[in-house]
Amino acid sequence: MTVPARLDEGATPPVAIALILASYLLFSFLDTSSKYLVLAGVSPLFVAWTRFAVHVVIVLVVFRSWREPIRFRAANLPAHILRGLFLFGATILNIIALRTMQLAETMSIFFAGPMVITALAGPLLGEWAGWRRWIAILIGLVGVVIITRPGVGVFGVGHLLALGSMLSNSLYVIMTRRMGAKETSESLILYAALCPTILLLPAFALPLSLPQDGWHWFIICMLGVFGGVGHYLLIIAYRMASATALAPYPYSQMIWMIAFGWLIFNQLPDGWTLVGAAVIVAGGLYIVHREHRLRVHNRAALAAETDELAKKLDLPRRDV
Repeated sequence: MTVPARLDEGATPPVAIALILASYLLFSFLDTSSKYLVLAGVSPLFVAWTRFAVHVVIVLVVFRSWREPIRFRAANLPAHILRGLFLFGATILNIIALRTMQLAETMSIFFAGPMVITALAGPLLGEWAGWRRWIAILIGLVGVVIITRPGVGVFGVGHLLALGSMLSNSLYVIMTRRMGAKETSESLILYAALCPTILLLPAFALPLSLPQDGWHWFIICMLGVFGGVGHYLLIIAYRMASATALAPYPYSQMIWMIAFGWLIFNQLPDGWTLVGAAVIVAGGLYIVHREHRLRVHNRAALAAETDELAKKLDLPRRDV
């Protein structure tokens, strides 16, 4: 498939919006199917391994690895392994949390990730947040407290696992940003799934509970399809439009999670969960807005500096 060239930051092609909405619908299928399987008694370790193994096969086929294997070359294999471990941690902790928590609850906590990433980007990437974004981070944490409500008998092991999943995914994203300049897109999407697939193989020595019928086997095989195709659509969307332009659309996953939770598990989030989710989403959207404003400001400052230099050198003005 030919991927269109990335457009200007201000342009948001409808096809890019459709792709990112479709990707998060697939991720909703992934979480819903995982919850369905673990409630049916399938081992979370086997669910996680199958999700990654099928993902690897899909990536190798879609990207036609046999034609240009150089595209999958790893510049820093230890970093890929660490990044894969973070993704595995996020996946397995989320799957186990889904045993006792609603889909909407785990997703609400997961949406605090952008704020945690912003906080960790300072010490880990040298990208320090200003006071406005720190306020948004604190607001997001307030949203998490509203959902978990520690001290009032609501906070449980499931919430702790969901928080661990969110933190592990945040470290996975930071590793992705750190490695993005030196690694190919193909290597990033392959090794993120290949490393957990290989590292989980010793788990098969344990007495794992496997699917008991054809329907469950079909669902577990579809996990890799949902994850692999979802990530592939995400890559295409972000090559067609900027991250800022597409930032609000991942929150559409909350709608799907509430709908699937009601349709499949007869569960609806309580009012506190919805309030907490709204607070977290508001904080996340403000961080996106603030980062966009900073980029616009930096671009304007660069244009002004270029104009001033052109005047001093008596050069014709040009846009930057």
